[in-house]
This record gives sequence, C-alpha cells and structure tokens, in this order.
Amino acid sequence: MKRDVRKFEQEQLKLAKKVVKKDDIEEIRLVGGVDQTFDGNKVISAAVIIDYATKKIIERKYVIVEAKIPYIPEFLSYRESPAAVEAFLKLEKKPDVLMVDAHGTSHPRGIGMASHLGLLLDIPTIGVAKNILCGKLDHGKLYVDGKVKARELITKEHAKPIYVSAGHRVCLKTSFEIAKNCVMLPHKLPEPLYQAHRYARRILRENLKENQ
Repeated sequence: MKRDVRKFEQEQLKLAKKVVKKDDIEEIRLVGGVDQTFDGNKVISAAVIIDYATKKIIERKYVIVEAKIPYIPEFLSYRESPAAVEAFLKLEKKPDVLMVDAHGTSHPRGIGMASHLGLLLDIPTIGVAKNILCGKLDHGKLYVDGKVKARELITKEHAKPIYVSAGHRVCLKTSFEIAKNCVMLPHKLPEPLYQAHRYARRILRENLKENQ
C-alpha cells in the first residue's frame, strides 16, 4: 500500500497542474450533485441533477460497485471516483456544474476528489466538504500554503459550517456563490448534494432490506 500511496502522490502532483482554476461556464441551468455511501466494501454512488432556478429534481441515477482500495486520507478519489464516474455517466442529462461531497483545490497537493472528478469527466466541479483537510481557517477563509483555497459557508443556525472550494473550471468566488444559491433551508447542504446524499442512503436501506 505504501507503494500505491507514493504512486498516487506522484499522479496527483501531475494532475494538479491540469486543474483549471478560472470560470469556464457559459450559463447555469442544471446543477448536479454526487455523493457516496457504503455497504461494507460496496460503494453506493448517487448522482442527482436539479434545476438551478427552481431546485426541483430533474434526474437521478445510482450504481453499486466494489471499492478497489481502502480509505486513505488525502486519496479519497481513488476509492470513490470510479463509482461516481459510473453513476454520472448513467445520467441522460448533463449538468452545467457538478457539486462533489469532497474537497477541490483545498487539498495538500491541490487536487481533492472534486478537482479529480472534474478532470475525469471534463466538467466544471465544486468541492463541498464537511471538514477541513488541511490549511488554516481565518475569518471564514481557508488558507493552504498561504493562498485562499476554500470559504466557510454557514447555512443554518447552530449547524457546523461547510467548506466550499473550487474543483475544476470554476473559480472559488463563483463556486461559493453557486453553493450558497443552492441552499434550501432547513437543509444544511446545497440542494444537489442534499438530494444525492438522501438518495444514496435510500438505496443503501433498500439494499440492506433485500439482503436480510
């Protein structure tokens, strides 16, 4: 596994150079969200698309696949991205931007799962994480190596904040604005991710019931 980690590190450093950190979106009509949950070693990935204006669900798909590697901090993408890509490719409609329950460029090597998925799918992506992976938070801004890589978003009172970062082909400012505009109280997460998380959990429950 140590050999794999070194290989992943080298690959991340190369891929990070390909991440586009400026806006490459013409118009936002559809926003996607992708989230994963687990049943043992099986990854359940759910992809949901909502209408950006109305926040109504347009489409949703899921897949269940075996995880190839265990969870390793800083290398989440290598465990979960294969399932996320498969779920995304099942969608008939494609979103203008995709939210990922992970970090984007706010990562030690500048390429969290949100950025990695953006490269794999060649689509604008935004990272929305529930915890800080690295860096220092100061007045709502997360600094990594002296640069602002994420912004803290407090979506509801008494709830822990979430951290929005640029993934690929979207700048941090736009990423934050889109994430904020997608919040629908009382939900803590932006709606595409809330619905993807909810759908993944539903599939998990149904799968567990079938196997009882």
